[in-house]
Amino acid sequence: MKVFLSSDMEGTAGVVDWEQCVGDGPQAAAGRELLLAEVNAAIEGAVAGGATEIVVNDSHAAMRNLPPAALAGEASYLSGSHKPLYMMQGLDASFGAALFVSYHGSMGASAGLSHTYNPRAVIEARLGGVVTGEAGINALVAAHYGVPVVLVTGDRCACEEAAALIPGISQAVVKEHVSRAAAHSLHPARACALIRDAAAKAVGTAASAQPPPLAGATLEVSVRTTDIAEAASWVRGVSRTGPRELRFEGDSPLDVYRSFCAAILLTRTVAEVT
Repeated sequence: MKVFLSSDMEGTAGVVDWEQCVGDGPQAAAGRELLLAEVNAAIEGAVAGGATEIVVNDSHAAMRNLPPAALAGEASYLSGSHKPLYMMQGLDASFGAALFVSYHGSMGASAGLSHTYNPRAVIEARLGGVVTGEAGINALVAAHYGVPVVLVTGDRCACEEAAALIPGISQAVVKEHVSRAAAHSLHPARACALIRDAAAKAVGTAASAQPPPLAGATLEVSVRTTDIAEAASWVRGVSRTGPRELRFEGDSPLDVYRSFCAAILLTRTVAEVT
C-alpha cells in the first residue's frame, strides 16, 4: 500500500514559538529535529501497518525542513515551495491512505501558533458550515482522489477539527493548548511512541476506511480586509458574499482546493501591505 504523508510543523510536541518554525537559526534547527522524529515515527508506524511505499510532502513554510537521507522507510520526499497542490502535492488515486503529521489548530481557535494557511489574510474557514483548519481544507484533495485520511497528529485543536469533518480518523494528540504562544507537550519520546502506534493501527485498517465525505462541500472563508477579499474574487470559482466573506465553489473538491490555493498566493502581497 502506498501512503501519503503531509507534514506541517506547528503541531510538533515542544514547538511553541515562530522562531522554532522559520528560518535557519539554531531554534529552527532544533524545531526541525523534533519534527523529523515525529515524521519518522509516523513512517515507522505506517510500515508496521502494511505500507510498502511512503511519499512525504514537506508542507511547512519554505518546505525544505527535513533532511532527505534521515527519513525512515526510504521514503521519497517532495520539497520546495510553489507546488501546484501545495500541502497535498503528490497525492493521487494510487494511494491507499493519507496521514497529516504535526498539524495545528485554525486561526482564531484555542491552539498554539494557530493559523489557516496565511495568518495575515485568513480569519476563519468553514466547510459545510463547520469551522476548519488546514486539515479539513487539505482533505478536499483526498476526497477528490478517493483516498482515506486515516491519521492526524498535532495539538488537540487540530485533531478535533479534523475529526469533525473526517469521521473515524485516528488522532495522536501530542500537546495541549495553554495560549497561542505556550503549550503543554508530551516528552518527545512519548509523542513519537504515540504517533508510531497510532500510524500502525490507522494504516493497518485503512482498507476499510472511507475517503473524507466532502464531495459537494462549499468552502467559505472570512478574510482580514476588503482588499484581500477583492483580490481573491478575481480567482475562478471564488465569489464575494460580503465585504470580507468569500465562497469557493467548483465542479469537484479538487477545483475548490485549487481555487483556494490560488487565492492564498494571489492575496499574499495584498495581505502584507494592508
